Amino acid sequence: MIDHDTPLTLAKEAMGKSYSPYSTFPVGAVILANNGRYYGGCNVENAAYPQGACAEASAISAMVMDGQRIIDAIWVMGKGDNLVTPCGGCRQRIREFASLETPIYVCCPEKGVRLTTSLGELLPHSFGPENLA
Repeated sequence: MIDHDTPLTLAKEAMGKSYSPYSTFPVGAVILANNGRYYGGCNVENAAYPQGACAEASAISAMVMDGQRIIDAIWVMGKGDNLVTPCGGCRQRIREFASLETPIYVCCPEKGVRLTTSLGELLPHSFGPENLA
């Protein structure tokens, strides 16, 4: 059984570090890589809105900077009553480093995990690295 306490705490901390002065919508993401380590990221906006980085992309970058290439699970946290799932671009970024069975946990600070899904459910019939082989 997967432990949600640590990644939920890390996702909330990442969300708190978000730089989102234009949307005022902080998002945090945490990746569990196959080395057993967690990598966090937050959204970072800039005045050339919508240019910036999503939380998932930031977490992927942190993982890659540590020499890792495989996502075992990912938690995405945002505020509000609506589910904050990865955007289309981030779904494709996750696809580069994850299998279609990789769990994605959609969370909020108040209620924890609100949806458990898989990359394949969020990105059906996807294009991945094996398509280029």
